[in-house]
Amino acid sequence: MKKKVMLLFAGAMVAAMVLAGCGDKDEESKGETKTENAANKSTFTVGFDAEYPPYGYMDEEGEYTGFDLELAEAVCELEGWELVKKPVNWDSKDMELNSGSIDCIWNGFTMNGREDEYTFSVSYIDNSQVIVVAENSGIDTLEGLAGKTVGVQAASAALDLLKSEEEGGQKALADTFGSLNEFADYNTAFTELQAGALDALAIDIGVANYQIKSRGEGYKILNETLNTEQYAIGFKKGNQELCDIVNADLKKLTEDGTVAKLAEKYEITDMVTLKAK
Repeated sequence: MKKKVMLLFAGAMVAAMVLAGCGDKDEESKGETKTENAANKSTFTVGFDAEYPPYGYMDEEGEYTGFDLELAEAVCELEGWELVKKPVNWDSKDMELNSGSIDCIWNGFTMNGREDEYTFSVSYIDNSQVIVVAENSGIDTLEGLAGKTVGVQAASAALDLLKSEEEGGQKALADTFGSLNEFADYNTAFTELQAGALDALAIDIGVANYQIKSRGEGYKILNETLNTEQYAIGFKKGNQELCDIVNADLKKLTEDGTVAKLAEKYEITDMVTLKAK
């Protein structure tokens, strides 16, 4: 009986060792797949705000387009990837990125103050945060916003700026507002401004210019800016491999004139920082 028990114990030990070996191989296999993901991708999923022209939006044909999305498409053509355009709620962008449902956040994404939270590409746009008001509002300066109702996009760099007490922050200015109202997108905010429910909007200058041009007369941008910042592509923290691939492609697309052509098309040439040598 004792001998039989010993044999059964030995058999169990051998089985455990075999299973452990299989587990190690599985882990090694998973590790190999992980390191090859960026180099062997077949799709590239970009998370973007679908109501953020001229960087990402839906055109009259119902297609998602914009400077950022066309530039992403050009990167995919170089790499042989299929571009997947995934609209996201801006205040859910981090959840989408960290869950792996998107490869990057590419849509007028401010890098300043967020450098420790993401792995960023090279910056490609110099942007300013500005205030838009109705032409007949009587508001001509930032001081004129005292007691006024100001709108801003939720989870945006403009909102962060207006809440910041750090150097360069504008919380002191925001504290003079009658109220600061958050909106999911700037289309809705502009509608509120047009209706008189808002007195002003804090917004990126590129988006402001596009909205004003598309909506016609009746708006103006205050001469005083809130801040200047840079746009970059945000990858999940530590995803340097994929970031490096995209950075190399941006350099190629700058040198071959693609970036300049798209910048001219979307009328942001003076804001683009990627320049051919």
